[in-house]
Amino acid sequence: MHGSFGGPGFGSGPRGFGMGQPGGMWEAMDQFRAAFEKRGGSRMGRGDVRAAVLALLAEQPMHGYQIIQEIVDRSGGAWKPSAGSVYPTLQLLADEGLISAEEAGGRKTYSLTEAGRAVADEAAERPAPWMATGWPGAGEQGTGHGALPKAGFDLAQAAAQVHRTGSPEQVQQAVSVLDDARRRLYSILAQD
Repeated sequence: MHGSFGGPGFGSGPRGFGMGQPGGMWEAMDQFRAAFEKRGGSRMGRGDVRAAVLALLAEQPMHGYQIIQEIVDRSGGAWKPSAGSVYPTLQLLADEGLISAEEAGGRKTYSLTEAGRAVADEAAERPAPWMATGWPGAGEQGTGHGALPKAGFDLAQAAAQVHRTGSPEQVQQAVSVLDDARRRLYSILAQD
């Protein structure tokens, strides 16, 4: 029997959730994780970093660390661009004449130039990269679906923890909770 994630694991085996098959639980977790990493993950493309930097600097001047923190906050912690992607992007934008840097107190604060503001204004009609990803922060700011993948992943992590450290009775209780949750989720879709 195949689980709902396209392979053996969830729902298979005598105790459900793949726990009756060696490795079934972990295969299912890997499939589950991979499904959500394809939708978001913590790595974004170069264009997304560029768009995020321009969108943030359209609001106010910032230094590099502030930009990173704002992206983390606005994505609900799901996207944390590295300094190795943000600072080269800032340099590229400066080379293109879209931003300027002012050094004060040993820190460079970046702001948009007139040309940069024009580019940012054009892009303002599109959702910011942290809103278009389907991540947790996106649900609060626009799409409404961003919290679901994170909640599902968090649930799978909790189930894996019970599987690793719980007693047989605790594992059985967790299976019952998960079976009930699955039925309740399907009942939401059936409410049309």
